[in-house]
Amino acid sequence: MNRPIRVLVAKVGLDGHDRGAKVIATSLRDAGMEVIYTGLRQTAEMVVNTALQEDVDAIGISILSGAHNTVFPKILQLMHDKKMNDVLLTGGGIIPEDDMKKLNELGVGRLFPPGTPMHEIAEYIKDWTKTNRSF
Repeated sequence: MNRPIRVLVAKVGLDGHDRGAKVIATSLRDAGMEVIYTGLRQTAEMVVNTALQEDVDAIGISILSGAHNTVFPKILQLMHDKKMNDVLLTGGGIIPEDDMKKLNELGVGRLFPPGTPMHEIAEYIKDWTKTNRSF
């Protein structure tokens, strides 16, 4: 790999709690990744368009609002429409385990609950990127 892994970290919708997203962004940066943090109140379209413009390897969505069953499928559809089939969509927050499984079946990558060690998230993104992206 000739460049650092590029990750977009985003908060979608009206969820105004971004402390976790900022912690994740900082941890991924500390793990050697280049992180683009979009800030609060993004739409799915804004996230996917930014990811495309920034040529990211992964999109990480932080969600605490309960809208995960709407947000993740919408982002996946937009990614598919824009032929972003080699970009990881992952995330975390307050997502019930059954919903995580359903989202994984749709094509969302691993989802992380609160309390997940930061190195585990970074390793997952590194491993996925190494397997699924060509540089």
